[in-house]
Amino acid sequence: MIITKGEETAIVFIEFQNDFCKPGGGLYEAVKEQLKKQRTIENAADCIKKARGKCLTILCPILFEQDYRDAGCAGVLGPIHQNAAKAKAFRKGTWGGEIIDELKPTDEDIVIEGKRTLDAFHSSNIDFVLRVNGIKNVAFAGFLTNVCVEGTARSAYDKGYKVFLLKDCTCAMSEEEQKYVETKFFPLIGEVLTHDEFLKRLE
Repeated sequence: MIITKGEETAIVFIEFQNDFCKPGGGLYEAVKEQLKKQRTIENAADCIKKARGKCLTILCPILFEQDYRDAGCAGVLGPIHQNAAKAKAFRKGTWGGEIIDELKPTDEDIVIEGKRTLDAFHSSNIDFVLRVNGIKNVAFAGFLTNVCVEGTARSAYDKGYKVFLLKDCTCAMSEEEQKYVETKFFPLIGEVLTHDEFLKRLE
């Protein structure tokens, strides 16, 4: 499918935060090898720079209260939230929770607040933001490819959006997990492209 209308298209950048992306971040050690191999940060920074003005650019961090009382970590939710709490990751008001400088929001971007769950649609107003902007096509970048990116894209598909995976702007904890999403899961719901391939569709 050729995308011709940038005004009907959005790119969602999920969890480009210091806790994932920078040495010293709570979950950096878990992704650092794939982060380097995928060149995730460099590609995402290039993508958002080139996409601004051509389509809607959305940054979607995940943030919790300092004591994680809003995360259900006392045995209510599963290990992935508990691991974030153990690593003291993604807390409001901390360096680790901040969006990285390479993707620092500008006046052209929208920052989605309220993400607490793997699927951003479940706990934020992202669906409202997309719909009031007339969005029909949504591309996804970010972390983790097989967790929040996959979960949010799956939900977007079920809500009627055409979905795309920007494979060189995503990152999992292993090559196996990354390739599974790229080759096995995502082709069932949408297209898998590099960010340059996707952006050419907007020109």
